[in-house]
Amino acid sequence: MSDQYRPGHDHPSGPDDTEPTEPIRPVSGSPDAEPTRPVPPAEQAPQPYWPTPDPQTSRPEPAPTGPPVSPPPGPGYGPPEYAGRHYGSPEPRGRVSGWIWPTMAALALVIGLLGGIAGSALWGRLTDDSPVGGSSGGLEGVDTSTTPPLPADNGSIAAVADKLLPSTVQISAEADGQPGGATGSGFVLDRQGHVVTNNHVVAGAADAGGKIEIVDQNGERHTARLVGRSPVYDLAVLYVPDAKDLTPASLGRSESLRIGEGVVAIGSPLGLSSTVTSGIVSALDRPVTTGGAEADDLSYINAVQTDAAINPGNSGGPLVNLRGQVVGVNSAIATAGGGFGGEAGNIGVGFAIPVEQVRVTADQILKDGEARYPVIGAQVNTGRADQEGAPVVEVMSGTPAEKAGLREGDLITAVDGERVTDGIALIVSIRTHQPGETIEFTVERNGRERTVPVTLDSEVG
Repeated sequence: MSDQYRPGHDHPSGPDDTEPTEPIRPVSGSPDAEPTRPVPPAEQAPQPYWPTPDPQTSRPEPAPTGPPVSPPPGPGYGPPEYAGRHYGSPEPRGRVSGWIWPTMAALALVIGLLGGIAGSALWGRLTDDSPVGGSSGGLEGVDTSTTPPLPADNGSIAAVADKLLPSTVQISAEADGQPGGATGSGFVLDRQGHVVTNNHVVAGAADAGGKIEIVDQNGERHTARLVGRSPVYDLAVLYVPDAKDLTPASLGRSESLRIGEGVVAIGSPLGLSSTVTSGIVSALDRPVTTGGAEADDLSYINAVQTDAAINPGNSGGPLVNLRGQVVGVNSAIATAGGGFGGEAGNIGVGFAIPVEQVRVTADQILKDGEARYPVIGAQVNTGRADQEGAPVVEVMSGTPAEKAGLREGDLITAVDGERVTDGIALIVSIRTHQPGETIEFTVERNGRERTVPVTLDSEVG
């Protein structure tokens, strides 16, 4: 079997290993106006608060005789041509307290700022291209938690369960026209009401526009909307407006896990909600292909392997370390027949998607409603186990693989110095990187080894 990396598509070449393709003019006076006596500077301010009379239409009153009846009122109380004439004491103008003007200026500034913020928020809503229930800032735009709820020396499974059960939900989705025909699990991602689960739990409802619900620890049902999903990484993000009061789970790091470390799986296996099982980390960076026979159902994951009991219905639930942090999303189990899926019972070999990949995919989905994965534009053999590497069987024109100089017959044995044993391992290794990154392939050709840099292209999936 083989796997194909196309610009826009990555498809396995063999029949059973197919794959789906992170902004005055001044006004002059009248030229005919009668000239006025120049006003000394001391009389120029304040300016008159009524207009100068038009000499064509107004007649100056005769100057009064006799002594003034009151002390001069000061400059500016009348038109300039009447300056120095006194007709009585006008009512004194009220003085404005000195603190009024700074207060009014500050108030105007505050009003302006509030108006600007409101306008910016409105414009942001009108121009936000994020999906319904999404976030234009991705994970940066929502309130997630990374603080461990338990101390580093915690060894109590009961304490882990106490912290994580309120953040874990059961998921019921329509499938094949049947309400609740698909069930699974999920965990609360943030305080905005987003829930993470597996794509295969909600794929049927997504394709048919069917109903999706979550059930919280108290048995309350909430309608959920699909924000987006990634068949390639088997992840989906739901938006549950009524779940904003639920506690988000703390996100940890699978990179810090050690083989043999204790972990806890939480979910709803076989429809049994709020089920807790425990075990250890059995292996890390395990290349696994999950899903059905159809290309759209396949996922390639660099999995955390655990012997904690995982059964159908656990899919999408959290795998948690003993500090109470999510380190993975339970996705698949191995069956006695050697396959990977979610239909058989637990035999102690379960697989979880690392939380680092969950972060990247959830961030892309929140921003755009979809996720992207890296491709190189070459077809590799995924069906042979007797090769010490991934044989290249075809290189497509105009792809990163062709630009890097890869050829049919090359054997890719390592990515960035990390050994790959077969085509599946190569695919999984590539998918731990992001589109646009440049990675180095170690390639054997005609008995000679060379290093080839390849800049990754991308596809939605």
